[in-house]
Amino acid sequence: MNGASPGPLALRLGVFALIVVFFQIGVVSEVPVFGVNAELCALLVAFAGLLCGSTVGAACGFAVGLFIDLALLQTLGLTSLIFTLVGYWCGRLRELRDPQGALTPLLVGVSASAVALAGYSLMEFMLGVDAPVSFLLLREIVLGVVVNTIVALPMWALTRRVLEGALPEDPRRRRRRRAYTTGGLSPLSKASAR
Repeated sequence: MNGASPGPLALRLGVFALIVVFFQIGVVSEVPVFGVNAELCALLVAFAGLLCGSTVGAACGFAVGLFIDLALLQTLGLTSLIFTLVGYWCGRLRELRDPQGALTPLLVGVSASAVALAGYSLMEFMLGVDAPVSFLLLREIVLGVVVNTIVALPMWALTRRVLEGALPEDPRRRRRRRAYTTGGLSPLSKASAR
């Protein structure tokens, strides 16, 4: 960790997740853009995984999804299953690839939105919910991804700002930095000095 215990990260993420879920349910769901609503909770889970790793991303996805299911009286566990997968895979991206590009949050936001919207629709269909399946559903999914693409970068900046002081430190970066700041000779310098 960055000199901090896991407590501040969990507290910050928990409070921020509650605020985002209430904002999503109370405000964003009442203001459709292009006929669809932005899905801030999927972006929050994806960015929590991208910033904190797969375990925190999956735990955040499960908690946020379960809270949404309970608040909206939906099929219990369906949103938490989708969000757990989104958080876990975004966290694995951080752990395996260590993405540093400027477009990474945008691409992660787009893919997380697409997986969340398409996954929820597919799971509802597989559970037998009586809803018409047509090209209107595909249109809503595509427009939802477009709207979430617009919202992804501001949500990334807000999530990063809220979690900034409690983020875990990447051990690979610490090792690289320590190798250059030890003051000793590098292996190449030692070889040429002999």
